[in-house]
Amino acid sequence: MPDPFKAYDIRGLYPSELNETLAYHIGNATARHLKLAGKRYTVGRDMRVSGGPLKQAFIKGLVDGGVIVVDVGMLSTPAVTFAMHHLDTAGGAQVTASHNPAAYGGIKITAPGFVPVGAGSGMEEIEAIARQGVAVKTPGGRVEEALTLDAYAAYLARLYTPKRRLKVVVDGGNGIIGTLFQHLLPKLSGLEIIPLCFDPDGRFPLHEANPLKAENLKWLQAKVKETGADFGAGFDGDGDRCALVDETGGIISCDLTTALLAKHYLAKEPGATIAYDLRSSKVVPEFITSLGGRAVETKVGHSFIKKTLKAEHASFAGELSGHYYFRDFWNADSGLYAFLLLANIASETAKLSSLVAPLRK
Repeated sequence: MPDPFKAYDIRGLYPSELNETLAYHIGNATARHLKLAGKRYTVGRDMRVSGGPLKQAFIKGLVDGGVIVVDVGMLSTPAVTFAMHHLDTAGGAQVTASHNPAAYGGIKITAPGFVPVGAGSGMEEIEAIARQGVAVKTPGGRVEEALTLDAYAAYLARLYTPKRRLKVVVDGGNGIIGTLFQHLLPKLSGLEIIPLCFDPDGRFPLHEANPLKAENLKWLQAKVKETGADFGAGFDGDGDRCALVDETGGIISCDLTTALLAKHYLAKEPGATIAYDLRSSKVVPEFITSLGGRAVETKVGHSFIKKTLKAEHASFAGELSGHYYFRDFWNADSGLYAFLLLANIASETAKLSSLVAPLRK
């Protein structure tokens, strides 16, 4: 049976590879290995069918380990990252399987100091403790609840500074992003959103919530052309990835989106360091260098990229998979953060395709 403990998160078929029993022991192992007893620790989940039962089991393991769990409800992964900082907790965890199909469940763990837990940074130790199947109980654990979505929306809204009104089609993939847009849109002016698949539904009835697969973008492409929108954006299930199509419905690969964002940051911060993942087109480092920036290659995966961002004091990092990481967002990724900056960039020209055309070489 495949091992759900991956290089930078826990992810497996529910319930054959990851079930409530294992989630409980992962929670207890997390409490023990990260020495969380007596500390406050944020926990959220996405909209998957497995999310509720896995989260409750994981929380029980933490509480039995003496942890004060702050339950922030059903949020995107970046919104949980925001909540950890906003609530000043000792890290946190998101119960999510990201862009994987509906049958999967998962957990993404962040240690105190907001250090992502992955291979070489605690994952092996947590797995070893959890696999023993023996919980250690410590008194003092309990669950608190907190609402942070409006604070997150207010935090994001300040990023939006368009040069003109925009009409944008957004495909939420029946993930969590539709809920976030409900809180964010009232705080933005000059932005018309045409929604697709905004109702959270962990069964993903129309298409898989993975915007990196071209077949999942065909509805977005058609709607952009039908409505004459300025561009379209597709999000994954837990809202940490964003992929674009231009006003013609043409797919913009995420490494070229990295180049567009790099230009934005280099205009703001001349000579800045920009990180890109090793799978990206050579045009990305060439473009960054041509604009006077410093291009740094990084390994794939959020734990590696966050480490590179911190070590290199980079402004921003882009990953071919549609993850975009920002120094001003605690070196973490956010699909909505990227979306708002890209909307600003799109508003500077009549056609987004004209900005991308020189990069297609």
